[in-house]
Amino acid sequence: MAEYESHDYDVVVIGAGGAGLRAAIEASARGARTALVCKSLLGKAHTVMAEGGVAAALGNVYPEDNWQVHFRDTMRGGKFLNNWRMAQIHAQEAPERVLELEEWGALFDRTPDGRILQRDFGGHRYARLAHVGDRTGLEIIRTLQQHAVHRGIDVFMECTITKLTKDGNRVSGAFGYWRESGKFILFKSKAVVLATGGIGKMYSITSNSWEYTGDGQSLAARAGADLIDMECIQFHPTGMVWPLSVRGILVTEGVRGDGGTLRNSTGKRFMFDYIPPMFAKETADTEEEADRWYTDKVNARRTPDLLPRDEVARAIHYEVKNGRGSPHGGVLLDIATRRDEDYIKRRLPSMYHQFKQLADVDITKEPMEVGPTCHYIMGGVRVEADSAQTTVPGLFAAGEAAAGLHGSNRLGGNSLSDLLVFGKRAGEHAAAYAAGLAAQPAVSEEEIDLEAREVLGGFDSQGTENPYTIQRELQDSMQALVGIIRVEEDLQQALVKIAELKERSRNVGVEGNRQYNPGWHLAIDLRSMLMLAEATTKSALERKESRGGHTRDDYPTAVKEWESRNVVSRLQADGSMSVTVESKPEMPPELQQLFEEG
Repeated sequence: MAEYESHDYDVVVIGAGGAGLRAAIEASARGARTALVCKSLLGKAHTVMAEGGVAAALGNVYPEDNWQVHFRDTMRGGKFLNNWRMAQIHAQEAPERVLELEEWGALFDRTPDGRILQRDFGGHRYARLAHVGDRTGLEIIRTLQQHAVHRGIDVFMECTITKLTKDGNRVSGAFGYWRESGKFILFKSKAVVLATGGIGKMYSITSNSWEYTGDGQSLAARAGADLIDMECIQFHPTGMVWPLSVRGILVTEGVRGDGGTLRNSTGKRFMFDYIPPMFAKETADTEEEADRWYTDKVNARRTPDLLPRDEVARAIHYEVKNGRGSPHGGVLLDIATRRDEDYIKRRLPSMYHQFKQLADVDITKEPMEVGPTCHYIMGGVRVEADSAQTTVPGLFAAGEAAAGLHGSNRLGGNSLSDLLVFGKRAGEHAAAYAAGLAAQPAVSEEEIDLEAREVLGGFDSQGTENPYTIQRELQDSMQALVGIIRVEEDLQQALVKIAELKERSRNVGVEGNRQYNPGWHLAIDLRSMLMLAEATTKSALERKESRGGHTRDDYPTAVKEWESRNVVSRLQADGSMSVTVESKPEMPPELQQLFEEG
């Protein structure tokens, strides 16, 4: 029998970024005994990478902004693959959640009359992003963390969850291990909230750090939950490209929101060549026109440099592919000729120090080299819009781990308001679900023993495969074959490679002992990454069109029929991922009317 320590809670939240913290705060506030479990240290969450701002129709800069316009922008940015109800809830509740943060102590930048200042971002019709310089995510994490600690929520740091336990068809807890000691731990729980973030470490060029191995999506799939839209992956258009040691690190969209422009090796502002018909009427047609807008009024939404991220990433990809890239394989992002030194250092302090320290580039005097980097997955665990509950009773998901809100492409700034809105809802409904159960669901000792043996399998085997080698080959294959631009031949080749890597992963050997052993940790993470790589690739094969974060060169246009279809991934008994196509809910007429008016 496996030895483990055990804890009892009403609600266990897995993941301590913005969504997890907000869920834990809400569950605790509603009387649930709540635990917060994080893979890394508290405060080291990817929420801090969301630097530019949190999107909410406060109307502080443009009084005509409202939730209807924000809803319309979100749906259009997601190419209408979004769950309309999630987009509606998000647009309606985001202002309240931002003002709540302010009440809890968040220090936003201010307008001259003292209200929360809002900046422009790609795909948003109005200046809508409440921000703290270019460190907005850090301020949100600081605020939520302090509020969570104030509530006395139990926090378990450096603890990895490997399996959700079940009592019949409902969740009964979470099983994992301490990363430092390797000892097992069990959380018996009436409800579980997944807030574990994304899947970026499947790719070789990514803004994501080591934690982002798709844990939540994998845990949900193994528990029987549905995954949707796994083909929709956002490659942020601006990541660092040089030096190689920092390739992929995020360069905030706030640089372009504050006036930065993208240029190719000839000095041309190439984004004017890539304005899609949908945005033509909202965007300046020439560089001179865009400059006039900057001179008369800082209104960056009029520039094509702030088109939605999928549009900009594809444009950069094509410029580099056609030989017009920068010396190190990106393009040039210039703010030095648009803003003075004091403005740049005040508005973009993190970017100034990031480039100065990591690349020896002074962005107040010279352009940055940037290129697309795997940043965010719009797909993930399927949830019910109002409650954030998955298809498994007692299991909830929020933030990047959940799918539906962003459709096929996320607008910048929507991730922070997403985690606030649906983190709160997940915690609220998880607490209500737990309160409705008279007794703690049962946990099977046999189930725990099976998982413990599987997790420790690498120590017992005589395996010769190195987990780092398998991860590197997976990353290279996904980057080359399931990246920004996809074709059927490449996707089929990727499936063959993934199948080979899955087979080889069964022969992984782990050296040393269970005390902080990174090789062992990665061997466990490979289960998630290989599963989700298969789901992503099969979903990309199934969606025979181009839409948002999914571009097929062999199916280059968006097809109206696919607008109302989700590709659903489910884990099969043999460990493979199957995909099917299902219709998504139809938008009601009163919301459809907003697009005719707009």
